[in-house]
Amino acid sequence: MTVNVPVPPTTTELLGRAADPERRGTRKPGPSRPEHGSSPREGQRVRPLTRRQIEDHLQELGDLYAETSGGGTWAWNEARGAFLRRLAADVRRPGFELLISETTSLTGCAYGFPVRGGGPWWEGFDGYLPGRLLRLAASGRLIVISGIYVPSRVRRQNQDRAWNLARRLQRRLLTDHGAALAVTLVNRSDHGTVEALRSWGWRYIEGDTPRTSPLGLFRVLVLET
Repeated sequence: MTVNVPVPPTTTELLGRAADPERRGTRKPGPSRPEHGSSPREGQRVRPLTRRQIEDHLQELGDLYAETSGGGTWAWNEARGAFLRRLAADVRRPGFELLISETTSLTGCAYGFPVRGGGPWWEGFDGYLPGRLLRLAASGRLIVISGIYVPSRVRRQNQDRAWNLARRLQRRLLTDHGAALAVTLVNRSDHGTVEALRSWGWRYIEGDTPRTSPLGLFRVLVLET
């Protein structure tokens, strides 16, 4: 599963919620069951890479992008190269962070950067962000999540579980930067990415309905802590 924003987007760590452990029901709980799915609680390790480590893993990151985005031979050529160029540009941003998930090999990644009230971070977001998000950026509590790349099964299975790999990656980016909100852009025609993001907790910035969104090539989605 791939998510992309124009500055380099997608997926939302975007609707179901895990059950509240503090709630008490009237029924006697049944026997516990093992949690099966794409991202078991004690499965893939999530960790950040330094800029030097990112350089050392470019080949693997490019392969991961091609494998998770689909598109056949094209994904292994033009699309893969474009991804690596976007990544190289984003790595230079202040506060940039890239997380990987791994078992015996690379299984997913997500990356983004915190934003402030000024600077060129909004390139690609021009005309899409309301004033309240710009004010949040000025307070240093807004982060742009530029990409989340995970296997397709992560999109199909256990999307609402806290241990879903995409949810783990996006939540870690938010908490590492102390952000209150994450924002991303998705191509308006990329319905698959929008659906995946929303299944991971992201919502439309316009009020959770595509009918009220402003015209434009991209749609803004946000994710709260």
